[in-house]
Amino acid sequence: MKLVAKKMEDGWDQGNFSFYCRVLKVSRQGFYKYQKLKNKPWKYQELADAMIAISKEDLCNDTYGRVRMLQALKIRQLEGCKIPSERTIYRIMEKIGFNHSPKRKPNGITKVERESQKSENLLKRNFSSDAPLKKCVTDITEIAAKDGKLYVSAIFDCYDSAVLGLAMDDNMKASLCKSTVENAYLSYPGLRGAVLHSDRGSQYTSDVV
Repeated sequence: MKLVAKKMEDGWDQGNFSFYCRVLKVSRQGFYKYQKLKNKPWKYQELADAMIAISKEDLCNDTYGRVRMLQALKIRQLEGCKIPSERTIYRIMEKIGFNHSPKRKPNGITKVERESQKSENLLKRNFSSDAPLKKCVTDITEIAAKDGKLYVSAIFDCYDSAVLGLAMDDNMKASLCKSTVENAYLSYPGLRGAVLHSDRGSQYTSDVV
């Protein structure tokens, strides 16, 4: 079956749209809404362009997920552009092809210490900060190398995701976390009194001095 609509001189399409909509199983309201909106610019185009620009700034930025992209957009402070929610950022990234499927399941390399479950969670999943060196997060990641495994521990500032401290070793004992904190304090003495958030792995609940 061939559906034909003729465009008139005044720009309007003419045809038996009721019949076409029944055949295609769409509502007439939906069709006319599409006609009305199809030439309007996408309301998130400015954000999408900013995301593309952020991705091109550095090769590592190509791996940004929705959380890091949201942080990068907030730092950029786009004039006259409201930064939406994390969920909306995810949908925009999905539309422009920026969402990545993980190659492996992250099982986590730090093991939970059951006794530490009693400790208070000061951040309560609020990972934003209105000032630097006030709230920080830390974790350990494992990197496969040619001659073995490398463990990297880092401390990030919740204010702008800056790396405050870094330490590496061929093991992930508590001493690695201790070195990370020491390195961060040497570089940023203003960290004294800051909240440092980690998971409740045994490395972070150890009594290593």
